[in-house]
Amino acid sequence: MRVFAAVLLGISLAASPLLARNADEAGKEDTPVAAASTSAVPDKPTAVKPEGSAIESEMQDLRSLVEEQRAELEAQRAALKAEQLKMEALEEKLGVPTTSEPTTTPAVATTVTSPETPAVSAAVTPGVPLATATAAAMMTPQKSPDESPLYFKIGGAEFYPLGFMDLTNFFRTNNVGTGIGTGFNSVPFANTVAGRLTEDHFSAQNSRIGLRTHAMFGPADVTGYLEADFLGFTPPNFYDTSNSDSLRMRLYWVDAKHGMWEVLGGQSWSLLTPNRNGLSALPGDLFYSQDMDTNYQLGLTWARQAGVRVILHPTKNWAIGASLENPEQTLPGGVVLPPGVSANDGSQLDTNSGSLTGSGVASNTAVPNLHPDIIAKTAFDLGPEGHHLHFDVAGLFRSFKDVNLISTPASNLTGTNTITNTIHGGGVEGGANLEVVKNFHLIGTAFWSSAGGRYIGSTAGPDVVVRPDGTLAGVKAGSVIGGFEWQVNPKTLFYGYGSGAYFGKASYGVNTTENASLTGTCTVTTYYGYGNGPGKAVLNTGATGTCAQPASNASGSANRFMYEPTIGVIQTLWRNPAYGDLKIISQYSYVSREPWYTTAPASASILPSAHMSMVYLDLRYDLP
Repeated sequence: MRVFAAVLLGISLAASPLLARNADEAGKEDTPVAAASTSAVPDKPTAVKPEGSAIESEMQDLRSLVEEQRAELEAQRAALKAEQLKMEALEEKLGVPTTSEPTTTPAVATTVTSPETPAVSAAVTPGVPLATATAAAMMTPQKSPDESPLYFKIGGAEFYPLGFMDLTNFFRTNNVGTGIGTGFNSVPFANTVAGRLTEDHFSAQNSRIGLRTHAMFGPADVTGYLEADFLGFTPPNFYDTSNSDSLRMRLYWVDAKHGMWEVLGGQSWSLLTPNRNGLSALPGDLFYSQDMDTNYQLGLTWARQAGVRVILHPTKNWAIGASLENPEQTLPGGVVLPPGVSANDGSQLDTNSGSLTGSGVASNTAVPNLHPDIIAKTAFDLGPEGHHLHFDVAGLFRSFKDVNLISTPASNLTGTNTITNTIHGGGVEGGANLEVVKNFHLIGTAFWSSAGGRYIGSTAGPDVVVRPDGTLAGVKAGSVIGGFEWQVNPKTLFYGYGSGAYFGKASYGVNTTENASLTGTCTVTTYYGYGNGPGKAVLNTGATGTCAQPASNASGSANRFMYEPTIGVIQTLWRNPAYGDLKIISQYSYVSREPWYTTAPASASILPSAHMSMVYLDLRYDLP
C-alpha cells in the first residue's frame, strides 16, 4: 500500500504544472466560472482508498489555489473593461476620435502563470489598481525632451502663453522725438534745431506678453487671443528716472469656426492689413514687415481696432469676408481750417492732438462717427510645386458727418436750424506674398483711397478737409510697398523693402477785396485746406499802388510724398523648443518726406525735403 501511495503522489506532483497551465488558459477565455472549473481540473479518482486521504487533501488545496488565481484574473479583467468603458465615454464627451484598438492588452493578464506570481505589475505605483494606473498614464500628456513646456489645460480648453522680451537700441540722425516708433510725418528739416541733433535710446517697451487659448465647443473650433506690450500711456518723467513703460492692450479677440463659416469679435488687426495666409487674424499670418520700428514700414495700411468680422471658406484655398470696424474721422494738424471753424471743429474731427503725457480730455480726442468702417476682403492661397502663393484684395467704405459751422454759427445751433454735412469715401487694397523659390518671398502691397488716409499708419495723413463754406471734402491718398524676405537657413533671415505714401492736395481759396496803398482796390486770395501755397494779391484794373501779400497758410506738415527703403537681418543665436530662442534683429532705414509747400528755407521756390537715417539693434528672447 505504501508503494501504491508513493506512485500516486508522484503522479500528482508531476500533473500540478499542467493543472496550473490549464487554469491560466481558462482565465483567458470569456467562459462561465463553472465551466472553467470543470475543464481545468480532472475529476477525483474513484480508485483511491481511505488510506490516500493526505494526497486528496493536497490536491484539494491545489484546486483552491488555482480557483483563487482564476477568480483574481477575472476580477482584473472586469476592472480593466470598466476603465476602458469610462475612457471611451470621456473621449466621446471631449470629441476625441475613439480608436478601434482596445485600451488594454491581454498581456497584462498573461503575466500571472503561477500562484507565486504577483497579480499587479511591479511598475505600477503601490496602492493604485493596475487598470487605473494604465488609464492615468494614457490621459497624461507625454512630453518629449524637445517639447515646449508652456502649455496647460483647464477643463477642455488649452492655454498657450506667448510673448518675448526685447532690449532695443535705436539711433536716428535727426531728433524725431517720437520714441521707439518713428513718426514718418514729422522728420525735421535740416534748418531746425531738431534737424541738427541726433538721438539715441535704449528701450524695453516693445516686449510683449500674451495668451492664446483653444477649445472645442461642440462642433465649433474656438480660439482666443490676448496680446499686450509696454507702449502705452507715458508719464511725464518717463526718461528722467523711473522709465515706467505702461502696459497696453494690442489684441484681444475670440474667433469661432464651424464648417465653412468663421466669426471673429474683439480688437484685432484691421481686415485691411495685408495677409500672408488666408484671412487669418493671427499675427503670424499677417504682413506688417519684419521691422523693429514699432510703426512698421512707411506706407503699410493697418490699424488695430475693435470690430466684428464674418468669413466664408468656400474651399481650402479661397476665403471671403467682411468686417465692421471702429471708425475715426481724422483731420490732423497739417490741415488749415477756415475762419470760424478752427476753434470749434476739433470736437467733431480727430486732429491727432493726443499727447503721450497729457491726461486731460483735450489730449484724448473723442469724436462722433456716423457708422462703422465697412471692409470687404477676399484671399487666395495656392501651392504649386510646394511654393506658397498668396493674393488678397480688399475694399473700404467710410462715411463722415459734422455740423456746418459756417452755415450754422455756434450761436445759432437749434434743432430746426442746424445744418450738417455728410460725405462718403472709400478705397481699395491689394497684396501678394509669393514664394518664388524655396524660402524666398517677394512681397507687394498697394492702397488707393479717397478719405482713407488714416489707414496709412503713422503718417498723420488726413481723411478730409473743411472747405471755406463749411462743407467736407475727402483727400486722395495712396501707398505702396515692395520687397523680399529670404530665409537663408533656419537661423538667418534677410529682408528688404521699399515703400512710399502720397497725399493729394485739397486746397480752396477765399477771395477778399482790400484797398490798395494809393488808389483802387486789390483782390486777395487766401487758401485753406491741405497742401496750401502762399496767398496772392492782384491790383484791380485801372488802379494804382500796391497790394499787401496775404499771410501764408502753408503748413510744413502737409506732406505730399514720403518714402522709406529698409534692409535688415534677423540672426538666431540659439533655439531650443523647450526653452525658446535668442536672436539679434537689425534694421537700417532711410526716411524722406516732401511737403506740398513750406516757408523754410527762405528760398520758397525750391521745395525742401526732410530726411534722415536710422538704425535699430535688438536683442530678443522668445518664449517657447
